[in-house]
Amino acid sequence: MAKEDYYSLLGVEKNASDDDLKKAYRKKAVQYHPDKNPGNKEAEEMFKKVSEAYEVLKDPQKRAAYDRYGHAAFQQGGGAGPGGFGGAGGFGGFHDARDIFNEVFGGMGGGMGGDVFETFFGGGGRRAHDDGSRDGADLRYELEITLEDAAKGIEKDITFRKAMRCDHCNGTGAEPGSKRVTCPSCRGAGQVRRSGGIFTFTQTCPTCGGAGTKIEKPCSVCRGEGRVAKNTIVHMKIPPGVDTGTRLRSHGNGEDGVNGGSAGDLYVDISVADHEIFQRQGDDLFCEMPIKFTLAALGGSIEVPTLFGKGSLKIPDGTQTGKIFRIKGQGMPNLRYKSSHGDLLVRVQVEVPVSLSSEQRKKLEDYARAMGDPVDPGSTGFFGKAKRFF
Repeated sequence: MAKEDYYSLLGVEKNASDDDLKKAYRKKAVQYHPDKNPGNKEAEEMFKKVSEAYEVLKDPQKRAAYDRYGHAAFQQGGGAGPGGFGGAGGFGGFHDARDIFNEVFGGMGGGMGGDVFETFFGGGGRRAHDDGSRDGADLRYELEITLEDAAKGIEKDITFRKAMRCDHCNGTGAEPGSKRVTCPSCRGAGQVRRSGGIFTFTQTCPTCGGAGTKIEKPCSVCRGEGRVAKNTIVHMKIPPGVDTGTRLRSHGNGEDGVNGGSAGDLYVDISVADHEIFQRQGDDLFCEMPIKFTLAALGGSIEVPTLFGKGSLKIPDGTQTGKIFRIKGQGMPNLRYKSSHGDLLVRVQVEVPVSLSSEQRKKLEDYARAMGDPVDPGSTGFFGKAKRFF
C-alpha cells in the first residue's frame, strides 16, 4: 500500500516554513499521543506516521530529497544514495517518535525541569540514568483560594492521582521471583549503533533504557513499569501574602521514580478568587464605601470592613464623592517580609437621598435657602443661565 504524503499527514502546504512544520507536528503529536489515547492502535499508528513525516521534513536535505523523489528517496537505492537519508527502515536512523516529540516540546518546560515529555503526560520518569533507574516527573496542581485565605495563610490537603511505586513488585517492575537478564538488543552495553545513510550513530538502547539488562518476567500488576496510578493526599501550607501566579514547591511529592530513581516535585500554582468587596493591587487593597449625605456634610466617624476585622475611619466635614482615604497596615501581608503590610484605600461615594418625606423636604429647602441656593434650580441656577443655548 502506498505511503501517505508527508505534507498531508501534517496538514501543511508544500511551501510551509520550518515554524509551520513544527507547530503542525506539535498539534498532531498531542492529538495522537498514546498516553492520551490508551489502547487506541489507530492513534498510536498515526502518532508514528506524523513523527516520521516531521523527522524527514524538518531536515533540509531530507526534505529536498523527498520533494524531488518522494518516498523513494528513503528506500534502498533511492535518490539520496546508498540506504537513502532514512537509513534502516526509512525512519531517520537515530530518532524515534519519543525523541522527536521531546525535541519539538523541549522549550516548553515552564522552568520545572525534567523530561518535558513526562511533564506533559506523566508517563514515566523525567530523566534516565545509566543504571536503568528513572527519576519521577514533576507535577503541577492548580489551587484556588479566597482573598481571606491569602491574607491570613491556610493549610490545605490536596488530593490528586499520580504514578506511585507498585507494591506488588516493590517498584522493580519484575514479577516476584523473576530476575533481570542481559538485554538482547545491546547485549549488556546499554547502547546501540544505528546507521543513518553515510553516518553511524550511537544511542541509548531503547529496549533496556541504557541499563544493559531487562526484566525476565514483567510484574503482573504494573506490567514492568514499576509504578501504578494511585490517589494521594499532600498537606500544603499556604503562607500569608500569596497572590495569583504564586507557585509553591513541595519537594518529592511528584511522581515516584522507577527502579530506585528519585521522586519528582509537586508545584502548586495559586489562584486567588475575586472578592465581593476588595480589589487587590500588590499589597494594597481597595474598596468603595457609600456614606450618608449628612455624614459627608457634617463629618464624623464610621466603621469600615477589613480582612482582619472592623476598622475605623474619620470622615471630615465637607467630604466629596470620590475622596480616597488610606488606612495604614490594613492591606495584604508581604509574602517576603512577613511583618510588612500594605494599606487599605477606601473611596467614598456620597449617597444622595432619593425619597424624602414632606417634612424632610421642607427642612432641606430651608437649608438650601440658608445657603443661598435656589430651591428651583431651573429658574436662576445653571439651567436658567444656560437657557439660551437650548
